[in-house]
Amino acid sequence: MVLLRAEAMDPDILHQIEQILGHQFTDPALLAKAFTHSSSVDNRLESNERLEFLGDAVLSIVICRRLFEEFSRYPEGELTKMKSMLVSRGTCAQVAQRLGLPRYLVVGKGMSSHKSFPPSLAAGLLEAVIAALYLDSGFEAAQRFILENFASFLDDIDSEQAHGNYKSLLQQHAQEQFSASPTYVLLDEKGPDHNKCFESEVVIDQRHFPSAWGANKKEAEQKAAYNALVELGVVQKPAARDAN
Repeated sequence: MVLLRAEAMDPDILHQIEQILGHQFTDPALLAKAFTHSSSVDNRLESNERLEFLGDAVLSIVICRRLFEEFSRYPEGELTKMKSMLVSRGTCAQVAQRLGLPRYLVVGKGMSSHKSFPPSLAAGLLEAVIAALYLDSGFEAAQRFILENFASFLDDIDSEQAHGNYKSLLQQHAQEQFSASPTYVLLDEKGPDHNKCFESEVVIDQRHFPSAWGANKKEAEQKAAYNALVELGVVQKPAARDAN
């Protein structure tokens, strides 16, 4: 993928991006800033990092509200798992890449020579775009963009699938970030034959992640994959509730 070097964005390029997003910006400078990576500017405040921060929050509230409305039969814990999958860097990177947004990112000379585009940058770019939409035209514009482009993920996800997708999400992340596939190692098994439980761990490129127990080998591997995703920062672990 060819990345743009740091320079003022051409109005024609901004127009191309607007067509992709389906939104004409009142303030084109906001859109340009969303596509300005920190490597291309001397002052990080001129980059899209602050927009990433805001966009992450807007994305979370839109997804949380939709899950709350669509999955009324699910408790808080299951909704949290589903939300973690939907707002993960892996999912955001997929959305950005489907739209073809990364090729418009303005980067510094050092990064412009990279042959591959890190998923973390694609995910951050999408969050910055969401924030730009929100600041330019309000919550409804950002929400429309999110729901349109996350529709396939929202349609597919349910509690069981969210749990079952941890292995596939880890597989994708490991290949993109480490050029390696996860290996699942059975560490232990306990209990009588009719009621066994199993302990598995994930190893990626000789790095061992926290193990997990399950009622069968498949469940143990899914939980181990989840532990690895949490440690890698791909999904967020639900915050512990105050006992009081």
